[in-house]
Amino acid sequence: MILVKLITLAGPPSVGKTSVILRLIEVLHKEKQKAGVIKFDCLTTFDKEPYEKANIPIQIGLSGKFCPDHFFISNIEEAVAWGKSQNLDYLITESAGLCNRCSPYIQDVLAIGVIDCLSGINTPRKIGPMVKFADVIVITKGDIISQAEREVFMYNVYQANPKAQVIFINGITGQGAFMLKKYINKIEDIDTLEGKKLRFTSPAAVCSYCTDEMRIGEKYQSGMTKKMEFN
Repeated sequence: MILVKLITLAGPPSVGKTSVILRLIEVLHKEKQKAGVIKFDCLTTFDKEPYEKANIPIQIGLSGKFCPDHFFISNIEEAVAWGKSQNLDYLITESAGLCNRCSPYIQDVLAIGVIDCLSGINTPRKIGPMVKFADVIVITKGDIISQAEREVFMYNVYQANPKAQVIFINGITGQGAFMLKKYINKIEDIDTLEGKKLRFTSPAAVCSYCTDEMRIGEKYQSGMTKKMEFN
């Protein structure tokens, strides 16, 4: 039976997720372990080239008009099958959370959240389940700020998720990637995700605007909608 170790990695756009993955796979390659990547994105991505340049098996999935989380869930089982077909030791899925409500994490599957310390000290408590339900939180671009700022940012990360392991990784030098590799050593192989559950519900999105309605006004709104209360 062919098995694979699955890792889900997520974070807001442009925080350095691809750089973290590339640095982690460099460490895996040194240990003669084969890793591949499934890149889930919305409209377009420019990350295929660096993966191919590093001889890393890569597949790209663009959700287009669909919710990225729903797209991820609808395709993750096939992604695992692809990873097995490539005889991978590790399959890493990369997903960008655009609304800070997204969470592609699966129960019993290692969840890594990536966050950029240049995004503001309060960002960790704004992102939601991508941070709150992660097993490991990787902080990037820490070399650009002071030690005091790093400590304040890390404190806010722990406020959002006290149970997570927190690691600073430099996407340019790779510093910290070996420490991340230590956390993935105990991942169990899987055969299928069928029957497993998400760690958090996906965003609800079944309304008239989901089905191409473009006109503004209450009479054009149907399905699941949410209205503000103005005082």
